[in-house]
Amino acid sequence: MGANNSFAAKIDYIQLGKDITSQEQELVFQQFSNDDALSLGLFMIEKAKKEGKAITIDINRNGQQLFHYALTGTAPENDIWIERKNEVTRRSNRSSLAMWYWQEEGWMKDDFHMSYIEMWGLDPQQAMNLGGAFPLTIKDVGVVGTITVSGLAHNKDHAFVVDALSDYLNSKS
Repeated sequence: MGANNSFAAKIDYIQLGKDITSQEQELVFQQFSNDDALSLGLFMIEKAKKEGKAITIDINRNGQQLFHYALTGTAPENDIWIERKNEVTRRSNRSSLAMWYWQEEGWMKDDFHMSYIEMWGLDPQQAMNLGGAFPLTIKDVGVVGTITVSGLAHNKDHAFVVDALSDYLNSKS
């Protein structure tokens, strides 16, 4: 039975990795201005309020913070988590949850047992591959920033960003 549980967990990781890759490929903007950051940020605040989520929301483009808001119930530590997650997405051009799954799935095989943080020589106080940072991608341009949430379990931070982006982009099409 232990082998079956291990096998099932591996299949779950494989599917989750595929799901995250699909999300990153599909949740793409045609353009992204400062006004778009404000519009998206306000959209995310309303969604969080409706769902009763105490989160901090951060939107960066090309290293410039365009939007940042902390809902009631958050703490200064959420800002720290946002920066740590953002650093992973800035370095990898992938969501921070993708990098977490990449590591958890066992991408470091054989004698190579470094974490993503160690591999890139990052300070663990400055970078952490836990879910919540998502690449801000513009069609025909590529990744230009991050859309990040902190305040929930890291996989739920990721899910909130993905759901909000999907709803927002669908409302604009």
